[in-house]
Parts: sequence; C-alpha cells; structure tokens
Amino acid sequence: MDSLLIVVIIAIVIALLFDVINGFHDAANSIATIVSTKVLSPRFAVLWAAFFNFIAMFVFAPKVADTISKIVKIDSKDHTYIYVVIAGLLGAIVWDLLTWWLGLPVSSSHALIGGLAGAGIAHAGVDSIRWHKLVEAMTFIPLAPIIGAGLGFGIMIIVYWALRKWHPQKVDSVFRKGQLFSAALYSLGHGGNDAQKTMGIIVALLIASGYYSKDVQLDLTQWNTAWIIYACHIAMAVGTAMGGWKIVKTMGMKLTKLKPVHGFCAETAGALTLYLATAIGIPVSTTHTIAGSIVGVGMTSNLNGIKWKIASKVVVSWIITIPFSAGVAALTYYTFAMFF
Repeated sequence: MDSLLIVVIIAIVIALLFDVINGFHDAANSIATIVSTKVLSPRFAVLWAAFFNFIAMFVFAPKVADTISKIVKIDSKDHTYIYVVIAGLLGAIVWDLLTWWLGLPVSSSHALIGGLAGAGIAHAGVDSIRWHKLVEAMTFIPLAPIIGAGLGFGIMIIVYWALRKWHPQKVDSVFRKGQLFSAALYSLGHGGNDAQKTMGIIVALLIASGYYSKDVQLDLTQWNTAWIIYACHIAMAVGTAMGGWKIVKTMGMKLTKLKPVHGFCAETAGALTLYLATAIGIPVSTTHTIAGSIVGVGMTSNLNGIKWKIASKVVVSWIITIPFSAGVAALTYYTFAMFF
C-alpha cells in the first residue's frame, strides 16, 4: 500500500470521526424540545433522531455536498491539498469538542467551513477560496435563525388561533403525539443537510489525491460514490445516538420554557428551514436554525420568557466559530508543512 493511499485512508477516517462528533454535538438540535417536554426519554429520543438522520440519504439530493467540495479550489496534481482537508477537519473537530465541553450549541457546519477556508488560505493564499461559495454559506449565518424564528413565530400564532377553543389538556395530549412527527421531520432535515457536508469533504479529498475527477457526482446507484453516502449517514446516526446532554440542557431547558405544542411548532419551523436550504444546496447551521425556531416560538407567549443572557452567549459563540476554527486549521496546516 503506497503512502498516498495511507494518508487518504487516515483522512477519510478523520472525516467520518468529524461526522460522528457532528451527530453527537448536534443531537440536541433534534431532541432538545422532545426531551424537555418529556414526550420521550433521552435514550429513545436519540434513537428516534438517529434513524431519521440515516434515512435522509434517500430523500435529499447531495447538493450541499457539492457546495462544500468546491469551497477550496483544488489542484489534483498538488497532493498537499490532502493536508488542507485534514487541517480543516481538525480545526472543526477542536472547536466542536471545546464547545460541547462548555455546553454551547454552535454550528459544526460553520466550524467545518471556517476550517477549510483557514487551511486553504494557509496553503495557497486568498485566491484558493471560491469566495462566492463561502459568502453564500456565511449569508445564512444570520438568515437561518431569522427564518427559523419567523416560521416558529408564525406557526405558533396559527396554532394558537386555530385551537383557541380547545381545552389545554387536549392541546397537550395532541401535541405530545405530534412531537414524534415533528422531531422526525427535523431529524430528517438535520441528516439531509449535515451528513452531506462530510460527503463533500471526502469528495474534495479524493479529488485532491487524484482518485476522482473534478466532475464526479455523488450517486446512490453508483457504488464508487454510494459508499461515501452510506458511510457519512451511518457515522452521523451513530453520533446522534450517543447524544450530547450538556447541549440538550441549553437548547431545550435554558433558552425558554417549552410545552409539547411549542416543541412541535419549533421543530416544524426548523425542519422547513432546513428543507429549503438543502434544496438549494446551502450548508446551513442546524443549530442556529432550531435555536432561532425555539426563540420565535417563545416570543409568542412572553418576551421575558426568553433567557436573553443565555441566548446572547449562544450568539457570541456563533460569531467566533468561523474565525476560531479557521485559525486552528491554519496553525495545523503550518505544522503539517514543517514536517511534510
């Protein structure tokens, strides 16, 4: 086995490790509301979410993967781009683990984008980045939570109006069952958008190493690329099944007080936002999306019910995600350059 292939295999393993950590870190996005409203126990909730994370590959076309694979301009004749991809992944992994330890629900997606950009610039300067792709993703940093909040607020108002004559106990009973459906919808959207990011990384890696051509397309019916799709969705589902309980507490219990009807509306709003983004190939933050949706729902009943101090800490962590992961990735790349 030649040294190039060994490095590629190691890089793919790191990419799949990132996918597991992503699922672990983002499990809270899918299950925070359903756990905090006590519709499901934490263990059943993560298994429910993991299943729908996995089957998302049969629902969504890999447009997000295509976007991610093209953020950095890759020269397949320059195998050092493999180290750009590895450094980008390590930058994202460090940030994910640090924020998991702190209990902050930040974006694994933006950590990955920042890591790739930082390593790419460290390797070949600012011209190595396709800036229009990067700007598209960065535009959705504020847009995803705003859209989620707007939809959450709107859906909650519609539900309040439509069910205004119902007894509170009946509302609670109906939406406890409804949350199983809305959590499934959201987990489907999470798997569809987030697993594709790692697919894009692996495709970029295989192009950089010369094993794939630049015009390769991910396709479930073609085994030479189908294995990437299956591997990434399995890794995402495994990570989700492990759960990240500190972030569950922040998302489902600290931002605002939730009842089943609130959880249903927040998850539905988040799912719709993710479906839209995935359909147009934008790698959005599932974390930002569900946080915005929860806040939007909470605003319908009581602005004072939102714990703005917690929300502000979450927003600050969002802002520093890309520069921090980019910095770590750049330092990692420079370290590689010293030895390789």
